[in-house]
Amino acid sequence: SGVDMEVEEGASVGVGGGKIKVGVCVMEKKVSSSPMGQILDRLESFGEFEILHFRDKVILEDPIESWPICDCLIAFHSSGYPLEKAQAYAALRKPFLVNELDPQYLLHDRRKVYEHLEMYGIPVPRYACVNRKVPNEDLDYFVEEEDFVEVNGERFWKPFVEKPVNGDDHSIMIYYPSSAGGGMKELFRKIGNRSSEFHPDVRRVRREGSFIYEEFMSTGGTDVKVYTVGPEYAHAEARKSPVVDGVVMRNTDGKEVRYPVLLTPAEKQMARQLCIAFRQTVCGFDLLRSEGCSYVCDVNGWSFVKNSYKYYDDAACVLRKMCLDAKAPHLSSTLPPTLPWKFNKPVQSNKGLTRQGNGQSEELRCVIAVIRHGDRTPKQKVKLNVTEEKLLNLMLKYNGGKPRAETKLKSAVQLQDLLDATRMLVPRTRPGRESDSDPEDLEHAEKLRQVKAVLEEGGHFSGIYRKVQLKPLKWDGEGEKKRPVEALMILKYGGVLTHAGRKQVFTYSTI
Repeated sequence: SGVDMEVEEGASVGVGGGKIKVGVCVMEKKVSSSPMGQILDRLESFGEFEILHFRDKVILEDPIESWPICDCLIAFHSSGYPLEKAQAYAALRKPFLVNELDPQYLLHDRRKVYEHLEMYGIPVPRYACVNRKVPNEDLDYFVEEEDFVEVNGERFWKPFVEKPVNGDDHSIMIYYPSSAGGGMKELFRKIGNRSSEFHPDVRRVRREGSFIYEEFMSTGGTDVKVYTVGPEYAHAEARKSPVVDGVVMRNTDGKEVRYPVLLTPAEKQMARQLCIAFRQTVCGFDLLRSEGCSYVCDVNGWSFVKNSYKYYDDAACVLRKMCLDAKAPHLSSTLPPTLPWKFNKPVQSNKGLTRQGNGQSEELRCVIAVIRHGDRTPKQKVKLNVTEEKLLNLMLKYNGGKPRAETKLKSAVQLQDLLDATRMLVPRTRPGRESDSDPEDLEHAEKLRQVKAVLEEGGHFSGIYRKVQLKPLKWDGEGEKKRPVEALMILKYGGVLTHAGRKQVFTYSTI
């Protein structure tokens, strides 16, 4: 059969006439992971490779001269891993390296990761570094105020992100502005069903070490994880962001819920460039999609996708070709018509995501749904130009004091402030008693009454059907004395479920 022929040819392709030896020089905890086992088993089933596992005792205690000799080497850093020792072995035996070892030092320092990404033209969030030689060191280029930090004159308004420069430290903080109630959210590696924790009383940033400060980017509550296998292959998945509420979404098997996503051409080019820049064939990185643009915010090094047989098949085929290109190029273009492991088809553990058809197992990759929301009241809008000092001061209060910045009022506290100000500004007399007044003044007063009436609906603020934007239009003064003297107020309201809409919700939720 085609497979038997492949095994026979493979038996004479390696160094010394045997199979190509693939050394797996990683900590045993990493080797025992399901994705690694799935891919190595597939690679070995081609018949051209012999997999040599370097045990922890060998890696940590034995001299490199006594390590198994291999043609291709899989080696990557993890906790407790002697990377310098692996480098010395690679220099001694000169195997083909699936992931280069020297660049792996970069991954331990987030500053170097960002510098390297920028060097290769890969977009990253706007950021600045604060470097301390000793804990709590005062730095003349670092300033912290209530709603921003300033690094070398570059200002980061809250919300902003604070990351330790140490890439192995996963304690990342997000600080929120006083207009949103302040506080800090700590992101961390999953502990049970938690991935973040909110601390309402923490308002000052950490000072016991060196940190990166970067602009917070709104991503719609999802993070994108990208996994490369060489510069020509990338698999992407979306997961619920830990920023949302810190609760990890899991399926019935206890696995974190992830959804396959399509990368844009620009994102595919970023994956290719990143793979080349760090010389890591197998590499995972985090992508932020914000306002139509994509940014790389973290590079993780060696990472495999979990629970995807399609990915395991693809990864094994790509790694096979790379190893054969390096050690037996005359075989690298040939691939068995039926992949060897298909004779003993693995069965997906989650039967709800697969089906059998035409003798082959199919894997559900995504679900596309067109959804109509229930009946709602019309969305409405009121626009008016305001020059009243109370409203202009309110805008400055919630935009951080920036005269040219607009502000959005959504929270109960913000809308209550606006209602208090509007109540003081609305004339006590009705338009019918103001016959001598200017028509524009009458219209302005009536719009203020409308704003007041909408804000007073229901007796309290709840839900998301009311919000106000304040956009500065005219200014007075120069430099630090510059102040807005006129702004556009836009009140948006409506979109509340009607009685028919409520009935629809209960009807369709029970289907």
